[in-house]
Amino acid sequence: MTGRDYLIELGCEELPAHPLYRACAQFGDLIERGLADAGLAHGPVRTLCAPRRMAVIVADVAAATEEVCQSLRGPAAAIAFDSTGAPTKAAEGFARGRNARTADLVVRDDGGRDYVFLDVWCPPRSARDILADAVPSAIARVSWPRSQRWGRRPERFARPIRWLVSLLGDTVVPFSFAGVEAGRRTRGLRVLGVEPELSCADAYERTLEDAGVIVDARRRRDIIERGVHEIERDLGARADMPRKVFEEVVNLVEYPRVLRGSFDEAFLDVPHEIICDSMLSNQRYFPLYDEHGRLTRNFVLVANTPLSAEREIIAGNERVVRARLFDAKFFYDEDLDVPLETLRARLERVGFQKRLGSLLQKSDRIERLAARIAQRAGFDAQRTADTCRAARFAKADLVSAAVVEFTSQQGVMGGYYARAAGEPEEVAVAIRDHYRPRFAGDALPETVIGAAVAIADKLDTIAGIFAADEAPTGSSDPYALRRAAIGIIAIARDTLPIDLAPLIEEALRGYAEQGVEFDFDAVEAAIRSFIANRLVGVVREEGAAPDTARAVASVGVISPADFIDRCLALDEAREHDRDTFEDLAVAYARASHIADPSLGIECDRALMGTAEIELLLAVDDERAVVSRALRDRDYARSFSALAALRVPVDRFFEEVLVMDEDRSLRENRLKLLNRFVAVFSDVADIGELARKRQAARP
Repeated sequence: MTGRDYLIELGCEELPAHPLYRACAQFGDLIERGLADAGLAHGPVRTLCAPRRMAVIVADVAAATEEVCQSLRGPAAAIAFDSTGAPTKAAEGFARGRNARTADLVVRDDGGRDYVFLDVWCPPRSARDILADAVPSAIARVSWPRSQRWGRRPERFARPIRWLVSLLGDTVVPFSFAGVEAGRRTRGLRVLGVEPELSCADAYERTLEDAGVIVDARRRRDIIERGVHEIERDLGARADMPRKVFEEVVNLVEYPRVLRGSFDEAFLDVPHEIICDSMLSNQRYFPLYDEHGRLTRNFVLVANTPLSAEREIIAGNERVVRARLFDAKFFYDEDLDVPLETLRARLERVGFQKRLGSLLQKSDRIERLAARIAQRAGFDAQRTADTCRAARFAKADLVSAAVVEFTSQQGVMGGYYARAAGEPEEVAVAIRDHYRPRFAGDALPETVIGAAVAIADKLDTIAGIFAADEAPTGSSDPYALRRAAIGIIAIARDTLPIDLAPLIEEALRGYAEQGVEFDFDAVEAAIRSFIANRLVGVVREEGAAPDTARAVASVGVISPADFIDRCLALDEAREHDRDTFEDLAVAYARASHIADPSLGIECDRALMGTAEIELLLAVDDERAVVSRALRDRDYARSFSALAALRVPVDRFFEEVLVMDEDRSLRENRLKLLNRFVAVFSDVADIGELARKRQAARP
């Protein structure tokens, strides 16, 4: 293909760094789609971005579209023409609507029936006209998390648009958007104040680099990474470079220059978390750690200039970081002078939720619930005391000056304050850990004490918000309850195996005793269902079959370790004996459908035939095996015992008429089926496995 490259550059005030990646990719997609819809041939589409601009370069754009024939189908021929072959009003209307004559209509077969068609030849359309239409439309359709209007213009965009470049080869493709006319003049690095004109689209990147802008984000990323690695190598250090902050920095600079700064050694006495938080969150500096993992006084900064003014740039940034660290040290020193009990008492001034009281009341509930968890988990006296102590002060740092300033350090600072106050190390670590896991893939609490407090905190929040009738709906989850539930499941599975059912009741009782009014049973059932749904999601992500997860969830198991182990065992059993389990599922579903629980499970053997006695003996034998297996949490053995019921239950349904006219026989057989179903009631609703097969039947 031979054609000219097309360049569109959209220049703005500084754009938001993170959304810029997605918006730029979307801009490229929209332009490519516009050209495809118009039928204009072109080569690869490339997107570029920098803090004040988005650009798309389309390679090898054809000069024009090709002439094409568009065949428009009209009414059926039998309707379009009468018996004499004259056009009817239907044909005349179809032709008139397309500015054609009825004589231009032709009859062709389409799908076995004759229709009238009008062949319309579309003349070639120039690339210039197509681009002039497609590009403004694409700009208007780029979506941002937030957009704005400026001046008196009706158009909206993330930031005010200041210039537009639109070049097809060396020719300007004219259009306007938001009152800005497209041309060939771009803008260089702001501090240089240059506005070079582009001779052609091919000269774009070279011209901009001469003007102090590297418009390719990948090149800026490589430059920053190389610079950071050189500093790491020179100092024998490691930079703390979170991916999110790094990607943001890439889109904060047009011409990256990686430099090293330092701060006073005295600031190293301040907890390194708030030093790093200050540098990363406020200044986008990368802290440096030594080979032993200790924070050093050095940091990496990324300047935005090609100019040689290193000394001035470093000095300026060091002044900024010094002021920030002074603040952090001041807040930390101030907090150390306040006893933990005093900090905790101040929680009374802070509301948790409008119907659920203050944070101090939440702190009281967490302490109470953590004590119950410790008791159920079998903690010894010392560990129980440490758990209660950690729960008592878990929220105290929320009103500290350091956490008010550095909110992401809640819990972390509480751990420091607890340590400084002479609390045991286990208590300090648990306070630090109790917010974990904060997000998917985050670490779990290191200790069982931290795990107990974390479960208490998260479960108290879930219970309270459900009691306040603010449970998540659809995609709305303002209190992040789904994340809290998944965190509880992860902790209870890996760190502190515990049954959640009694804890839900304990958590709700805390609110009831506080005076919060709600329907206790309904809210408890809703929370159990909520957690069960999260459990189903967890095991499905790990590969369990959907009907397996439903089968286990249906019997009300919400102990994470128990639930997951049962699912894995049931899946394993089905894998090795699928036919047996699927037939058993059908038999179970049939039995549970006609069984009458009100009749009980005590049946009269004297009224039974051979098949019934065989099923009765098998049920009693396997019930004992299942009971022992559940007690030992040997789920594979329990499912094996259930599988053994397939043969006798199959024979029962083949040879026995359950709904016999004789009432005593009928009820005795229903009692036997009740007895059969009851064996499964504590293991899994095997009938769930039959639904797929039933649904697949014609």
